[in-house]
Amino acid sequence: MLLHLKKLDWVLATSAISLVSFGLISLYASGGAGLTSGEASGEAGFLFKKQVLWLVMGFFLMVAISFFDYRILKNYRSPILALYGFSLILLLGLLVLGVNIRGAESWYRIGGITIEPVEFVKISIVLLLAKYFSMRHIEMYRFRHIITSGLYVLLPASLVFIQSEVGSVLILTSIWIGVMIIAGIKIKHLAILIIAGAVLLSVGWNFVFQDYQKDRLISFINPEADPRGSGYNILQSTIAVGSGGILGKGIGEGTQTQLGFLPEAQTDFIFASIAEELGLIGVFILLSCFAFFARKMMDISHSSSNNFARLVVAGFSIMVLSQMSINIGMTLGLLPITGIPLPFVSYGGSSLISLFAMLGILQSIKIN
Repeated sequence: MLLHLKKLDWVLATSAISLVSFGLISLYASGGAGLTSGEASGEAGFLFKKQVLWLVMGFFLMVAISFFDYRILKNYRSPILALYGFSLILLLGLLVLGVNIRGAESWYRIGGITIEPVEFVKISIVLLLAKYFSMRHIEMYRFRHIITSGLYVLLPASLVFIQSEVGSVLILTSIWIGVMIIAGIKIKHLAILIIAGAVLLSVGWNFVFQDYQKDRLISFINPEADPRGSGYNILQSTIAVGSGGILGKGIGEGTQTQLGFLPEAQTDFIFASIAEELGLIGVFILLSCFAFFARKMMDISHSSSNNFARLVVAGFSIMVLSQMSINIGMTLGLLPITGIPLPFVSYGGSSLISLFAMLGILQSIKIN
């Protein structure tokens, strides 16, 4: 066991824990310092303790999964298909048993714990696409493989869309397109997908999207049109980011965050909270941690001995980086608000546990 533990990529694990630490600092500041009211402070302190617990559980889960030989997934389809099927069952179950949180029925509530299945669905999609394209990498010129893989993604994406989780649909689509590009999709096929996507977006806008989803897009284009309604979140977020300056207002001293003007400061808009209290320097360090984390994943990908492993690492990298880009983009007012958390940083047990589970698979790839 000691030899196995020595082989783990502790630098990769440490970089992930460093990212989690940024979120913990923000949660601690809301719960133990600054301008927050007593009731809100107690809630934030409780969230801080829960996030620490999720971190500890995630870390040990990563180590446990690292003992699993990923080559079983490479050589056998049944475990991946079983995981994919179970993911679909969990998403279908939400239609009956899901609880409504922030306008989306995307969670199960078990006692005092809420579980968001889509975070684990992302893992199954990464593994399924890696398996599919690693078996057919010399046949990527055939458009039918793009259609078939797209259907695999369409099933869970449709169920997620029904639950009003448009952001997660974007992530699943990003994983699909990103893995295909790395697997070797032809440029003309990619162009066809882009055109088809534009057509679907147009149809969705006119016949599928609900009013609140349209309001989010309209407020992104012109938030000042409804500053107290649909444009409120974007305006408060950009104010928080801009007011932080170079050095920030100090931990626990951000007025937008601590006085409650910034919505979802522990989850969707935690980047704005960090920018307000730690400033441009804190943001630079945070982004540097993400860049270093991405570099370590690239190192594992380059050292992998087979296409399946490389595509798994690539899929996980795309998942993390696309979520990071969308979250920061919406925080800065560059993208519509989608409710995507900042990976490793935003509060949330389902997200953190699933990310460390995927890190466990990467550790297995690195070792084997």
